[in-house]
Amino acid sequence: MFVSVTCEIVDDDNREKAYHLLGQYGFKEILKNIHEAFNITEKSLLRLKRDIDRVTDYYDTIRFYQYPVDGTLVITFLKNKKWRKIILKQ
Repeated sequence: MFVSVTCEIVDDDNREKAYHLLGQYGFKEILKNIHEAFNITEKSLLRLKRDIDRVTDYYDTIRFYQYPVDGTLVITFLKNKKWRKIILKQ
């Protein structure tokens, strides 16, 4: 599955920790604050989201763009320490 991650992390220490986690899971930074991975499993992605939740604060925002998930685009985002999901169907 292809996953792109955008990060808006306020604290520099938290940003370093989050970027380190993304690197551990096989993500490459393609632009400032944007990372991509082409071969990540759903199980690994769930672990990554849990780990990201631990190193972020209330004011940080993280967005995961996943494709394909049952033929659809799924956007999952962490904002105000709460996870939300949007499923875009054709």
